[in-house]
Amino acid sequence: MSNPFLTPRRAMVLECLLIVGLALVPLFATFPYRVNIFLSWEGAYRLSEGQVPYKDFGLPLGYGYWLVPAMFFKLFGPQLISLVKAQIFLNIVGGLSFRYILQQMRVAPGVRLLSVLVFVLSYSFVNFWPWYNNTVIIYQLVGLAFLFRGLGEGRWKWPALFFAGAFTFLSFFTKQDGGGLALLLALAILGYHSLNARRWQELAGFMGSYLLVACLFIVPAAQYGFGYWFNHGQPPHSSRLSLMDIFDVLLIESQWLKFYFAIIVILMLPELKKPRELWNNRGLMLFLLLTIGILTEAALFQVTSYTPPDNNIFFHAFAIAFILTRICSLTAIRLENLKPFIVAAAAVLLWWSASYYKYIARILSHLNPPATAAVVPGAENVVNRHNFMVNLDTTDVPTSEWTFSSLPEFHKVYMPPSTVAGIDRIMALPEVKKGKNAKVLNLTELTPLDHAIGYTQETGMDIPMWHHLGVGMFNRQLAAYTEKIRSKHYDLVLYEYAPTLNNFFPWALREELKRNYRQIDSFHAPRRPTNAYIEVFVR
Repeated sequence: MSNPFLTPRRAMVLECLLIVGLALVPLFATFPYRVNIFLSWEGAYRLSEGQVPYKDFGLPLGYGYWLVPAMFFKLFGPQLISLVKAQIFLNIVGGLSFRYILQQMRVAPGVRLLSVLVFVLSYSFVNFWPWYNNTVIIYQLVGLAFLFRGLGEGRWKWPALFFAGAFTFLSFFTKQDGGGLALLLALAILGYHSLNARRWQELAGFMGSYLLVACLFIVPAAQYGFGYWFNHGQPPHSSRLSLMDIFDVLLIESQWLKFYFAIIVILMLPELKKPRELWNNRGLMLFLLLTIGILTEAALFQVTSYTPPDNNIFFHAFAIAFILTRICSLTAIRLENLKPFIVAAAAVLLWWSASYYKYIARILSHLNPPATAAVVPGAENVVNRHNFMVNLDTTDVPTSEWTFSSLPEFHKVYMPPSTVAGIDRIMALPEVKKGKNAKVLNLTELTPLDHAIGYTQETGMDIPMWHHLGVGMFNRQLAAYTEKIRSKHYDLVLYEYAPTLNNFFPWALREELKRNYRQIDSFHAPRRPTNAYIEVFVR
């Protein structure tokens, strides 16, 4: 029998090249301003400036998400592109953690390499901006990697269990829903291990580490209104957990999740006939628990974190790894051989072509611009897939017309021309010339202006990090801002009016500004569609 093409060492090298190589691609790109990236910038900036969460600003989450971006602000400066660099780091960490988890599951090199390819194409390559719905999963993957190492033997067993507890808590302290599900999955794995091995030390070590790290983060914050800000379902927060929503989304949508569940059940039928043997097959049980747990987590996560709609696509690579492992164990197929691997890799590349083809399409469109059908009076009305819809939105500005600002905070990030011109007018205002002494309230997505203007940010236990009413701030903060506006406390107020979003920036504050301040400017907000406006008010 000839030696396989994919030896363990060769597979490891290719996996690392895939993970690191695709993660580095965004370094060579420019980006349109991303919706909601203002929140990532604001938290990273406040932390990098030494502000203390809950003491200097409040937020309904833990601050685990902002730790890595804040570190990159310290290293590279408070530019938006520093957030992309932070996500590159997170993508590499997440990819290596996923690879290590499969290695601990004893997944064959060919299946593992294909699964890594699915992971980077389906999940990490499309996430080039940091977002807490992604970071919560990255921390979970790191925690799972340490957990499976801690369930083995050797000198690193107990340090690995400590870091498993620490990163699983960081997942919870990044986003409550995803982090809570990460904890439940870890406990399910530890529960099986404890029952199967008849030993509880690993479960105790994990929980002890989790609680210790939790105390290190939460106890210092308790004196600063942590219980008010942190959303655990208490007023003024509201819970997003609804059984009806879960059933609706699972049974009406979720096609891939249900498909994977069905295939796994079919492939496990031989083992399900012998439950005792399955229970004692430690490797298969752990892999099955992990995969089913990830699919269940994705089914719940898509309901509790419903925007953007692809938050939960981390499950594809886990499901494919398990399914291919079962297929290979039931057949003579060996993906370590060159021909089967090439065929399977080509199928994966075709399956996930949407991840990379859009970048290829940009190049092709420049080389061969699409022909447009001109309207000729009296001639045939040419209708095709490019023009069958009539766009009546007169506010829309295509991204092809967006441009760059001269401010370093917006380096490599392009915005509507109206936005760029509006920023320049703001920077020329006499109120901005006051620098640190300027009193500014920035109720917009253009949070990098905080650093560009250089004013001293408001801090305090009742200052929200962002101003989405009912999510990032509440009526108590609204009343305080209303009073400040009525007393004309601020020199300059920047307000974003987004009429299609539910109090994304409180509408009541706009009414107060109309009554007590003078509006001197208005321009497009940096979002698609461009149907929101930034309004500039001075005393």
